[in-house]
Amino acid sequence: MPESPGVYRMLDEKGEALYVGKALNLKRRVTSYTQISRLPERLRRMVADTAAMEILTTHTEAEALLLEANLIKRLKPRYNILLRDDKSYPWLVLTARQEFPRLGKHRGAQEKANFYMGPFASTWAVKQTIQAVQRLFLLRTCADSVFANRTRPCLLYQIKRCSAPCVGRVSKDEYAALVSQATDFLRGKSGGVQKELAAAMQQAAENLEFERAASLRDRIRGLAHVQGNDVINPSSLGDADVIALHQQAGQACVQVFFIRGGRNNGNRSFFPSVAKDDSPETVLAAFVAQFYDDKPSPPQILLSHAPEEQALLEAALSLKAERRVHISVPQRGEKVGVVGHAITNAREALERRLAESTGQGKLLTGVAELFSLPETPRRIETYDNSHVMGTNAYGVMVVAGAEGPMKSAYRKFSIKSVITPGDDFAMMREVLRRRFGRALEEDPDRTRETWPDLVLIDGGAGQLSAAKAVMADLGLEDIPVVAIAKGANRDAGREWFYMEGRQPFQLPPRDAVLYFLQRLRDEAHRFAITTHRAARSKKISASELDEVPGIGAARKKALLLHFGSVRGVKGAGVKDLEAVAGINRTTARAIYAFFHPGVRLEG
Repeated sequence: MPESPGVYRMLDEKGEALYVGKALNLKRRVTSYTQISRLPERLRRMVADTAAMEILTTHTEAEALLLEANLIKRLKPRYNILLRDDKSYPWLVLTARQEFPRLGKHRGAQEKANFYMGPFASTWAVKQTIQAVQRLFLLRTCADSVFANRTRPCLLYQIKRCSAPCVGRVSKDEYAALVSQATDFLRGKSGGVQKELAAAMQQAAENLEFERAASLRDRIRGLAHVQGNDVINPSSLGDADVIALHQQAGQACVQVFFIRGGRNNGNRSFFPSVAKDDSPETVLAAFVAQFYDDKPSPPQILLSHAPEEQALLEAALSLKAERRVHISVPQRGEKVGVVGHAITNAREALERRLAESTGQGKLLTGVAELFSLPETPRRIETYDNSHVMGTNAYGVMVVAGAEGPMKSAYRKFSIKSVITPGDDFAMMREVLRRRFGRALEEDPDRTRETWPDLVLIDGGAGQLSAAKAVMADLGLEDIPVVAIAKGANRDAGREWFYMEGRQPFQLPPRDAVLYFLQRLRDEAHRFAITTHRAARSKKISASELDEVPGIGAARKKALLLHFGSVRGVKGAGVKDLEAVAGINRTTARAIYAFFHPGVRLEG
C-alpha cells in the first residue's frame, strides 16, 4: 500500500463497493482497519464483509477528497454517508447570441457566452424571479421562432412585461441598456440600478415626457418592492449558500438556502443516509463534499457546525471552482440569524418527516396484516397500463416504502411485443416479464433491496391471473401479488381486492389502509396517463422535416426559423432553400425533391 494521498474502495465478494474513503497517507489509513478491537461495531461488520480493496492515488489530499465525493455519489456504498440528490437544479439564463437576448429558465450544460444566475431550489423560485425581472426590465421570454415571426406585440407587451423588441418598439441600444440593468440587478447591484432609473425619470420629467417618467416611476416602485420582500440580509450576504443540519432519532436533515446577489433563490431539504453515531461534523463534511460534486460552489458557504477537516474541504472546493471558496460557522452578527433560520427549517422538516414515517409505518403494518404478509413490507410496487386503442401504449411501475413514494425508482415501459391492440393482459405480462426478468439477470441471488415485498396490480381477477403466470414462469411465486379493482360500478371507495387462495373482498369505506392502497393505485394511474400523454404529444408534434434525409436538429431549426413553418419549407424553391444558413445546394435539392417527388429538377 503506497504512502501517498489517494482514495480506497472496500469491496465485498461480488465486487460491489462497501465503503469509499480518502487519505493523506493510504498505508497508514488502511492499516487502522486491521486494529479490530479499536473499531466500532459498524466498522467491524464492514471489515468482515470486505473481500478486496482497490486504491487510486492522487497528487494531493484535496484531489483525493473530490474523487471520494464523486465515487460515493456514483457507487452509493453501504457504509458511507449518502446524499440522495438525483435532481437537476434550474437556473435563470440571459442569452448572448441573439441581437435581443432572451430571459428564461435553463437546465443542463451552460454556454460561456450566456449569463446564468443560480442555482434555484425549485422551478417555482426561478419563475418568480423571471416574473420580477420581466416587470422591472421588460425583457423578452419568447422562443426564437416566435420572436422571428411576430408581426404585432403580444399580450406581455400590453400588460407591461415586455418591451416588444420583436416589432421594433424598442431600439437595440435601449434593449441592451435594459439587459445591462437586469444583469446588475441579478448580481446584487440593485442600488446602482435604482439611481440610474431615478436619474432617467428626472430627466424625462424635465423633458415633459410624462408617460415615460410614469413608466420609470412604476419600475422604481417595483424594484423597491422586490428589494423589500425578497432580499435576505443584503448588508452581509451576496452570493452564498447557507447549510444547516439537525439530527434526531438516528436521522438527519440538511437545509440548504441558495442566496445569489443578495436574493433568496429558495431552499431545499435533504435527508442523507447516516448512521446513529455519526457526528454533525462528520455528516456536514460528507454532505458538502458530495453536494458540490456536480454543481458550482459560491464564494461563501455558511454552516451550522464546523465540518471535519474544514481547511481541506475549503482547499478542495477552491481547487474545483478555480477561485477561493470560504467556509465559515458564524458566531456573531447578522449571519448568525440567517444560519439560525436555516436550522429552524431543518428541525421542522425532520420533525414532519418523522411524523410522516410513523404514520407510514402504521399503514405498512396494516397492509401486512390485511394480506397476511410474513413481515411489514419495505417496498411495494404498483403497476398500471395506459393507451388509446392500443396506440402509444405504456406500462408503468411506481414504488413506495417506509418514507413514502420512491420516485427515483419509478419506471416506464414502452409496450413492444403486444400484437393485439388494447390487450391489457398481454401488456401487463410484458411489463412484469421485462421488469423481473432483468432483475433476475442483474441480481439472481436477490440480495439487493430492489425486490418488492408486495406487487399491486391495477385490475381484477384477469390481471391477477396474468401476473401470477409470469411470476410462476420466472420462479418468483414467493412474491405476493394483489389486484385492486373498482368493480362493476367503478365506485371509488368500494374497491375489490383479489389474491390467490382467497375470495375477493372489500374493506370498510373509511379504512385508513384502503385509502393508502387507493393512493398507490391512483399514483400508478397518474404516472401511466402522464407517460402516455407525453408519448402521444411527442408523436403529434413530430415534424415532417424529421423524415427528410440529411436534416438534423440544427438544420431543422434553421429552416423553421427562416420560413416560420413546415408549410413554408414545403412551398420554398431550391434557391430559397439555399438561402438558409447551413443549407447547401445538394441539401436544398434533397429537401425540394422530398416534398415534390414528381417534379424533375434541372441541372
